[in-house]
Amino acid sequence: MTDKGAHDHNKLYLIVWFILLALTIIEVYLAYMTLPVTVMLVTLLFLSFLKAGLIVAYFMHLRFEKPSLFWTLIPATLICIALLSGFFPDSMRILSLGQ
Repeated sequence: MTDKGAHDHNKLYLIVWFILLALTIIEVYLAYMTLPVTVMLVTLLFLSFLKAGLIVAYFMHLRFEKPSLFWTLIPATLICIALLSGFFPDSMRILSLGQ
């Protein structure tokens, strides 16, 4: 005897896993294409954020948590992005090294 709820959850996780697999294949394919750097980076970042969202929502079970727990992650993510954006300009100086 199998529980129908457990079967539905397994089916949901398999669907999400196949979506993640497809997104990874798309990312690998894009890495071999000759696209402008900005288009490539924006596309890969968008796909990476999409994959991270799916992983956090389904495999870390935040989709099934209370909304208040989910909303506490938004400010923390924004703070991390703001702090990292302070380092990004410094990393651009590597382009001028060796000239």
